[in-house]
Amino acid sequence: MGLYDEVIEVPRRTMVLFFLVDTSGSMKGAKIGTVNAAIEEVIPELQDISEVNADAQIKIAALTFSTGARWVNNVPVEAESFRWNYLDAFGLTDLGEACAQLNEKLSRKEFMSDATGSFAPAIFLLSDGDPTDNYKRGLEKLKENNWFKKAIKVAVAIGENANEDVLADFTGNRESVITVHTPEALKKWIQFVSVRASEIGSRSAHVGEEGQKNISKQEEFAKEIQGQTAEAAEWDSFDDENIQW
Repeated sequence: MGLYDEVIEVPRRTMVLFFLVDTSGSMKGAKIGTVNAAIEEVIPELQDISEVNADAQIKIAALTFSTGARWVNNVPVEAESFRWNYLDAFGLTDLGEACAQLNEKLSRKEFMSDATGSFAPAIFLLSDGDPTDNYKRGLEKLKENNWFKKAIKVAVAIGENANEDVLADFTGNRESVITVHTPEALKKWIQFVSVRASEIGSRSAHVGEEGQKNISKQEEFAKEIQGQTAEAAEWDSFDDENIQW
């Protein structure tokens, strides 16, 4: 073997994609069913992205909240090994507790402890109603978390009863809040957000199109959402079963 024949494998960093899913009673039926099916279907795409990504391996973590909040897995799972377990819907909407538990895990002592280092995470919140606990207390503490500050944050408001003000408070801007009214739109947005947030979040910092200044991953992703709006209008007007939320 020659001097330059040896291949040295450079350890990849990790990027965690967080799903925060409202599983309160109002999500029962078509809403939680669509969420389950859409996330299950998008997992193979996330596996492909992770497999070919030279910068980072994608890991997935899921937190559900209803009466209380619980992690679906004890630790983030590599996309290649992740399997989605179907969720049921019941109980209240304890978003504040979800924020508190997310804050606890966004730490180098917990979910961000990978020895090779971590990119800032992508955090995807889905909800259809108002919080039933003191969400502000949990969210204000979460906002102090440096991992959360740097994260890509996006929220989907499912139906007219979802509190978009609360979701905008979570993401930091209204441009990162998407409202859906049909199962078709919910499914398509889950797939779009999961894929694009993973692609953007798991690569090195991006330079703006003008080449004049760096833009944050959050800003880049908000532009992606705006660019998808026209096509998404068709998603929200089409539904085989005539379901409107």
